[in-house]
Amino acid sequence: MSKHGLHQQLLEVSQRMVELGLNRGSSGNASVRDGNGMLITPSALPVSEMTLESMVRMDLAGNVLEGGKPSSEWRFHSDILAARLEIGAVVHAHSTFATTIACMRRDVPAVHYMIALAGSDHILCTPYSTFGEQELSDHALKALQGRKACLLGNHGMIALGTDLEDALAVAVEVEFVCEIYWRTLQAGGPHIHTTQQMHDVKEKFVEYKKRN
Repeated sequence: MSKHGLHQQLLEVSQRMVELGLNRGSSGNASVRDGNGMLITPSALPVSEMTLESMVRMDLAGNVLEGGKPSSEWRFHSDILAARLEIGAVVHAHSTFATTIACMRRDVPAVHYMIALAGSDHILCTPYSTFGEQELSDHALKALQGRKACLLGNHGMIALGTDLEDALAVAVEVEFVCEIYWRTLQAGGPHIHTTQQMHDVKEKFVEYKKRN
């Protein structure tokens, strides 16, 4: 992928996250693997004001190679990309329902089969840590083991993908499942899928991918 192409993809995904209601103003951030480093959205800049030149190129040790000030959350982006070689992109959102569940400090159970897109039968919620700190990254890495999404306690969500489109798709589904979970809690509590039911779903997902 050319430099221009990665910049364009990162800008477009950031804009789509706002359009989809996953983020507002300057909240949230995204990154994409760029060779041995990453390209990440800038710090404290509303998406409406971002341009291709706003994106910041860094190595995975946290050094800025090109651009201005990176997102304050660059630590968990770089740590995830360093630890998970199969992952090509990371998105972080403050979407309403994921953040609501995160503020309740709840894991999300298999209330809907689409939770399988997050890589497991349930989504873990981390303890609270101050944004931008190494502790937050450490908690996120632990909650993401074997998964493509987690909630950050009293904060928001992280979603991972092989590329930016995949990461965005995971974020959309996580928000959907969190909304369903929250709404069922208000109505008396959900019925949770069994381990066997989720196993069957995952097998059907594999079959679907083979056909498409």
